[in-house]
Amino acid sequence: MTDQPALARWERRTQGPLLLLAVLFALAYAVPIVDAHASEALKSACHIVNWAVWAAFAADYAIRLFLTEHRARYVRDNPLALLAVILPLLQPLRLLRLVSLLLLVGQRARMATQVRITTYVAGSCLGLLIFGALAVLEVERKSDGATIQTFGDAVWWAFTTMTTVGYGDMAPTTGAGRALAVGLMLSGIALLGVVTANIAAWFISRFEQDDAEEKRQTAAIQELAEEVRSLRAEMAALSGGANGTQVSGDSGVSAGSSGSSGAVAAGVPTPSEPVPNT
Repeated sequence: MTDQPALARWERRTQGPLLLLAVLFALAYAVPIVDAHASEALKSACHIVNWAVWAAFAADYAIRLFLTEHRARYVRDNPLALLAVILPLLQPLRLLRLVSLLLLVGQRARMATQVRITTYVAGSCLGLLIFGALAVLEVERKSDGATIQTFGDAVWWAFTTMTTVGYGDMAPTTGAGRALAVGLMLSGIALLGVVTANIAAWFISRFEQDDAEEKRQTAAIQELAEEVRSLRAEMAALSGGANGTQVSGDSGVSAGSSGSSGAVAAGVPTPSEPVPNT
């Protein structure tokens, strides 16, 4: 067995478990923020779950790095996997840790291209909406004079920010909240561009398919017309040859009849008449 098939088998077997771990990580991240009055035991359990999931992804990265043959190229070609391992060490970047973890799971998924693009776009929109709301609620709720105090307020603010509508009824007051707002606005613009591009690409693909089908049918009709013309030409040639043979046969019979008539007129006995005895 070579290294590459072993790596492929490992990634195929761990794809499902890693997805479940990512969902568990998201829940452990969200529960202490949504439930502001959660007990210390629950917060500690969520904290332990976060680090346990990180340890699982770190072990997965180490195993894949061991199984691959070209380790330097693997590190260069898989930056999300490295980010998912490094970011948990930086507590201020917990949201980026979550985003990198979810993107890594999406990158590991074995799906068709169109399905993967659709999953990325839909998952990115939903993920940025929910976890952007959670992140801004976490940093804004403890601020004096903050207008974002509940999870519903945070979701509404995240939605209006991602779509660049910005009603202005709610706005972050802290530096971290404003930085999150900038990230959500840029992400929303990028995702809207991706959605628009995908829709345009779908229409163009449909038009190209229709055009290709029309060209195929036109080529088939032209080929059929050429075959009909060729058959007509062959039939005309065969008909002309048969007429020429019949004309030649009729001319020979006429010549023979003329010769017999001349012989009779000259007194020369024809082969069918008996020769008189002298």
